Amino acid sequence: MRRVVAAVASVVVGVVVLTGAATTPTPQDSVDPVRASQYWLDQYGITEAWKTTRGAGQKIAIIDTGIARGPVEFSGAVVGGTDVSGVGAADGRTPVGAVDSNHGSWVASLAASRGTGDGKGMIGVAPDAELLSISVGFGSVTSKSFTEQIVDAMHWAVDQGATVINMSLTTNTLDWDPSWDEAFQYAFDHDVVVVVAAGNRGSGTSRVGAPATIPGVLAVGGVDPSGTASNDASTQGITIGLSAPSERLLGVSADGSLVQWNGTSGAAPIVSGIAALVRAAHPDLDADNVLNRLIRTAKSAPGAGSGQDPLYGYGLVDAAAAVSSVSVPSVSSNPLGDLAEWVRLYRRANAPAPTGAATSAPVEIPALPPVESAPRASSPLLPTRDSLLYGTLPLAGATLAAIMITLGVSAAARRIRKARISREPSRTTNQESLPS
Repeated sequence: MRRVVAAVASVVVGVVVLTGAATTPTPQDSVDPVRASQYWLDQYGITEAWKTTRGAGQKIAIIDTGIARGPVEFSGAVVGGTDVSGVGAADGRTPVGAVDSNHGSWVASLAASRGTGDGKGMIGVAPDAELLSISVGFGSVTSKSFTEQIVDAMHWAVDQGATVINMSLTTNTLDWDPSWDEAFQYAFDHDVVVVVAAGNRGSGTSRVGAPATIPGVLAVGGVDPSGTASNDASTQGITIGLSAPSERLLGVSADGSLVQWNGTSGAAPIVSGIAALVRAAHPDLDADNVLNRLIRTAKSAPGAGSGQDPLYGYGLVDAAAAVSSVSVPSVSSNPLGDLAEWVRLYRRANAPAPTGAATSAPVEIPALPPVESAPRASSPLLPTRDSLLYGTLPLAGATLAAIMITLGVSAAARRIRKARISREPSRTTNQESLPS
């Protein structure tokens, strides 16, 4: 397993502290330039969805750098918190990190901030939903591993009753530590919608990384105010499920100041807030059907391909349609993937041995018939009755006959030779009688 390096999935390009109007206000919000700057409220059907629900009864867990205590926009919004980094406050309300400590507050303000009263100030997508603040430390801020922090954060959020978990972070790697298998499955098994940021090219994320690659999570890509995929404040990948605004966003900092910022870290909590609206409007729906409703009611993005586009996912999130549509068919499984099945297929080398009672009765095999007489054990080197009767004895007889024939032939030959010698005349010559 490669070492996981955590990085906040945001691009803070020239963060601007806002003190006045940023865009032309809409008529209903003409008295408040801050509220008018939140273009996504009208463009993405959020204001229309508020006619049905504002998210009451839902808990959105923000796993990030922590939600600050001070800003008035969070008054009454944060109902619980914890620190999993080991360096923050026990209630998760002291922002962690020297560089990105405001990040958690920015994210939370997009999801469920309350405004400053009388239709003024920044308001979240689900302003009646409750927030859980879970502070996480990135990089060298803490000695506790990022992987372990996420596991602890997921368990705590689920145990505290979160119905939506928002994670505006990425690891810039496709894979993840095996300990996350159990942590994310724990959330899915407890009917929690998990929304994560896809990451941004501007901060070095050229493709979607974990946790946005985990089956079953809703990975959110980013678009500019015109609805076109953002060049810097988004990325691409086949696991992106939806797209939402990621440019010219507003955020409430820890000190209460308002900033303009960019990144899918902001697109994710917009979708998390809409998920809370859907859950509040349809309390009978489980997490799988909430996700299905979100992606089935999404608007087509300009230039997007059919199906799950690598830039836009299934399209641009539409809060009004997701809350009010009556033509969304139900599903029996998570439309964004099955983590348990993925683990079964790709982690089988590490899977524990099966345990438990047998699931079927044992098969009975009939006994073999008894052997009438067991053969006597003998050495393969000793002759048997058959080998003596049909092999050794005939061979010995043939050999003896051949020997007798050979001896007879030899004796006859010797007698013939002797008889022939005895009949031959003497050829001795008396040399002394020859003339000289």
